[in-house]
Amino acid sequence: MTGNVVRLQAIKDVEAYVPPAISFTDAETPGQVFGENVFNKVVMQKRLPKSVYKSVVATIENGAPLDPLVADAVASAMKDWALEKGATHYAHVFYPLTGLSAEKHDSFLEPVGDGTALAEFAGKTLVQGEPDASSFPNGGLRNTFEARGYTGWDVTSPAYVLENPNGNTLCIPTVFVSMTGEALDHKTPLLRSQQAMGTHAERILKLFGHENLNSIVSFCGPEQEYFLVDRHFFLARPDLLNAGRTLFGTKPPKGQEFDDHYFGAIPERVLGFMMDTERELFKLGIPAKTRHNEVAPGQFEIAPMFERGNIASDHQQLLMTTFKSIAKKHGMEILFHEKPFQGVNGSGKHVNFSLGNNELGSLFVPGDTPHENAQFLVFCAAVIRAVHLYGGLLRASVASASNDHRLGANEAPPAIISIFLGDQLADIFDQIAKGSLTSSKGKGTMKIGVDTLPVLPTDPGDRNRTSPFAFTGNRFEFRAPGSLQTVAAPMTTINTIMAESLDYVASKLETAVANGEDFDAAVQTLLTEIITEHGAVVFNGDGYSDSWPIEAEKRGLKNLRTTLDALPELITDEAMDLFEKYRVFNHREMHSRYEIGLEQYALSIGVEARLTLEIGSTMVLPAAVRYQTELATNVTALKTAGVDADTTALDEVSAPIADLRSALATLKSALAADAGHESLAEAEHARDALLPAMNAVRAAADTLETLVADDLWPLPTYQEMLFIL
Repeated sequence: MTGNVVRLQAIKDVEAYVPPAISFTDAETPGQVFGENVFNKVVMQKRLPKSVYKSVVATIENGAPLDPLVADAVASAMKDWALEKGATHYAHVFYPLTGLSAEKHDSFLEPVGDGTALAEFAGKTLVQGEPDASSFPNGGLRNTFEARGYTGWDVTSPAYVLENPNGNTLCIPTVFVSMTGEALDHKTPLLRSQQAMGTHAERILKLFGHENLNSIVSFCGPEQEYFLVDRHFFLARPDLLNAGRTLFGTKPPKGQEFDDHYFGAIPERVLGFMMDTERELFKLGIPAKTRHNEVAPGQFEIAPMFERGNIASDHQQLLMTTFKSIAKKHGMEILFHEKPFQGVNGSGKHVNFSLGNNELGSLFVPGDTPHENAQFLVFCAAVIRAVHLYGGLLRASVASASNDHRLGANEAPPAIISIFLGDQLADIFDQIAKGSLTSSKGKGTMKIGVDTLPVLPTDPGDRNRTSPFAFTGNRFEFRAPGSLQTVAAPMTTINTIMAESLDYVASKLETAVANGEDFDAAVQTLLTEIITEHGAVVFNGDGYSDSWPIEAEKRGLKNLRTTLDALPELITDEAMDLFEKYRVFNHREMHSRYEIGLEQYALSIGVEARLTLEIGSTMVLPAAVRYQTELATNVTALKTAGVDADTTALDEVSAPIADLRSALATLKSALAADAGHESLAEAEHARDALLPAMNAVRAAADTLETLVADDLWPLPTYQEMLFIL
C-alpha cells in the first residue's frame, strides 16, 4: 500500500461531498428566530411579576445589587420557559482558566414518594452550583485535595436554551470561584474590572454635568478569524488533530501572494456553513453582523455587533463552540489556532473596545469638531495614559505559545504596544501639546472622476493595521489578541488600566474644581500634561518596519517578544498593587495567573514536541527511507547491468534524511531531559530546547517533502488542505 492512499481517498471524499439541508426555510426569516432561545428581558417581562422584573432589570442596567428574594420567582419562570423549549436538563456554564467553556448538567426531574417525578428548579439552585474546583487550572489557589468550588449566577448575562439533537439544555452563565471567594475563572475578574472602570468613569461624567446616570460599562466587539479544512484531511493530520496546527508542511506553489482570496466570493460550501452557524447564533441572541474571506486561502472571519463586555465574552465562547459543531455537520473542521499553517497569515481576534451606556452611547465618539469636545478628549487622553503606563500588561494579557507564532510576524501587530490615533486626533493632541487647540481636520469628499458615481465622503484620517491599539472612529481596536483565546482576559486588563487612569483623571479634575480653578482651564492643563508625559506611546507609522523597534526603544516602550518575556509583567509589584487596588485580583490570584501561563506554555509546546517526534519517526522518516531505498535499488540495478547510474536524486534525498535522523535524536533527548519541576524552568526548557529541536526536525522534513515521490508522501499537503474545500 502506497503512502498517499489516505490523501487520495480524502480528495475523492471531498469531491463526493453532499451538503446538508439549507438552514433557513421559506417560512422562516433570520429576524424571526433572533433571540428565540434566550431568556431575555422580553421573555422576563411576560413571565415575571412586575416587581421581580423591575428588580432584575435594575441589576442588569443600573448595577443595583441583586435582591436574593427574586431568585425563586425567576427560577420558576425560567424552568417553565425552558421546559416549553424542550429542555430536560439545566447547566451552570462557567469559564475556567483553560480558556474554554465548562458545564455540568443536572436533570430538572426529581423523584417523589409515589414513584413519579416532578420538574424542580429552586432559586437556590439557580443562584449557586458546586462543580469540582481542583481539576481545573488554578495556579496554586487550590490543592488537589481541596475540591470545593462554587458557580454563581451572573444575572447580567441572559440564560439560554442550547439545542442538540440528543436533547436541549437550559444554560445559565455563571462565575466560578473557590471556597475562599478567589476567582478560578475569566468572568469574575471581568465583572470586577468593569465595575471598577464604571465607578471612575461616572466621576468624570458628573464633572461634565451628567447626573443620575445608568452604570457606565465597557463594550466589546470581537472579530473572529478562523480556517476551515475538510475533515478527511484533518483526520489524516495527527498534528492538526492534537495540536491545532501543522508541525510539518511546505508552502504551496501558490499561497496568498495574489491577494485573490481576501474579500473574494465566498465558496458555496463555506457559505452554507456560515448560514447554518448564523441561524444558530441568531437563536442564541448573538448579533453576527459581518462575514467574509480573509487574507489566507481557507481563512474566513465573522464579526458580531458591539455588546456589553461580559455578554460579548460569553457570546464569543458560545460562538466558538457553535462553530465547531456546525463545521462537523458540513464535513469540515474549524481551526482557531493562531498559526495553523506556516508561511500564510495567522488568525487573530481583534477586540474593539469602547465605554458608555444606553443614554450616552459611546464615550469615544469625537463628533464633527473633536477639538471642541472636551469630554471626548478627556476619555481619549485617559486611554493614552493607560496604554503608555501598562503596555506590558496588555502584552501579557494576550501571551500564549500559540499567539507567539503570530505577533510581530508582519501579519499582526508587533509585540510593542503603541497607539494609533489617526491624522485628526494626532493633530489635535499635537496642538494640545503646543498649548493652542483651535481646529480639527474635517471630513472631505473623494474625487473619483466618474460622473455617475455619488460623492463619497472621506474620513479625516486613515486606518493602520500594523498598530496593536488603534483608534478607529468611535472605539479603540486592540488587534493583538489571538483567535484561540477568550476575550475576557484582554478586556479585564483594559478595564483595570482604564479604571486607574480614569481615577487619576477624575481626582485631578475634582481637586482643581475644589480649589476654585476654572473647569475648562483644568481640563486643558490635564490634557497637556498627559500628552506631554505619555505621548511617546502614540505612533502613527508602520509597525512592521525594521526601524520601529529601534525607535520604540528610544521612546522607552517595551518589546516583549515572547510569552516568557511578557508573563513576568503580571507579578511586578506595580501590577499586583494595581489589580488589588481596584479589587480585580488579589496578589494570590495574580500569581496564579502567572503560574498558569507558564504551565500552559510548557504543556502546549510539550504536546507539539511529542507529536513532532511521533510523526517524524513513524510517518515522515519511513516514507523518505522507502524512497531512498527505491532510488538505491534502481542505481544498483543499473550498475549491475553495466549502465552508468545518475546518483543525484539519491544524494539529494540522503542528506536531509541524515539531518532528520539527527534532529529526531536531538528532540528525543530534549524530551527526556529533566527540566526540573518548577513552572518557569519547564517553560524555559520548552522555549530553549524543545522549540529549536522541533524546528530542526521540521526543516529536514519539509525539505524531504519537496524531494520524496508524491505516491509515498503520507501527510495531506498545504496545497490540498488550503485549496480543496
